[in-house]
Amino acid sequence: MKNVLILCTGNSCRSIMAEALINAKMGDCVKAFSSGVKASGAVNPNAQALLEEKGYWREEYHSKVIETVLNNEFDLIVTVCDHAHETCPMFPKAVKTIHVAFEDPSGKAVEEYAKTLDLIEATLLPIVKSELCD
Repeated sequence: MKNVLILCTGNSCRSIMAEALINAKMGDCVKAFSSGVKASGAVNPNAQALLEEKGYWREEYHSKVIETVLNNEFDLIVTVCDHAHETCPMFPKAVKTIHVAFEDPSGKAVEEYAKTLDLIEATLLPIVKSELCD
């Protein structure tokens, strides 16, 4: 089983959605984790509601600071926002890092969350699959 870290700024929306999607759709070969370089401490309620509606939500999902995962072993790190990409910390062990940015739906109409989730599924999951499952 390979491990992927999805890194964002606040770890409240995009990174949580990506973590949930990867774990729901690719759990046979990858375990996803998420974190924020400046974690907000809370999951965006619209993102959580959408993940619950789709059946992807797990109670273990929460907004985490990067320090909580720095010593974990990851096979891949994916930054999903430009700020996280620019400020991604060095991990103790060398690990491949890729950047796949998604616009933040926070503060926008609730439909934008579903669009972002669909975009993450269509764009990010095939990349993670090719990196870690093939």
